[in-house]
Amino acid sequence: MIASALAVLLALSANPATPSRGTAPAGVEIAGVTITQSLIIRIPARKSHRYTPAGQPPPPPVYKEHKGPKCIDAATIGGAAITASDSVDFILKGGKRVRAILEDQCPALDYYSGFYFRAPADGKLCADRDSIRTRSGGDCQIDKFRTLTPIDSSK
Repeated sequence: MIASALAVLLALSANPATPSRGTAPAGVEIAGVTITQSLIIRIPARKSHRYTPAGQPPPPPVYKEHKGPKCIDAATIGGAAITASDSVDFILKGGKRVRAILEDQCPALDYYSGFYFRAPADGKLCADRDSIRTRSGGDCQIDKFRTLTPIDSSK
């Protein structure tokens, strides 16, 4: 219904022989269309397929957690890694990592590859305010963020 009304409106606006405002050709009904915008960001979470020269997968990197920010700018998120059922690592543009600690276990988080979050009007993802949504429909509240620094495991 909306698609057909939109098509009629577009056709009428493209036709210079359209009658003046407020009148419509016989048999054509004009309706108002309101379009609202909602931004939902899907973050793909993929497993690494890198291998060492010997054909063995490399050991997973080890990180040390530090006190993190209250919010992160959603535009700086480049990817994510699901590290446990109660946390997600956001990989920021530039290579930094921030771990989102979730309030509760989020068991459906690793069932599908990826999750969503709705970016608020301020464009920031904040602890104790925002949540991530699993692709199966679950909702996982973010408790806090922790900044991650890599630990050199070769020593």
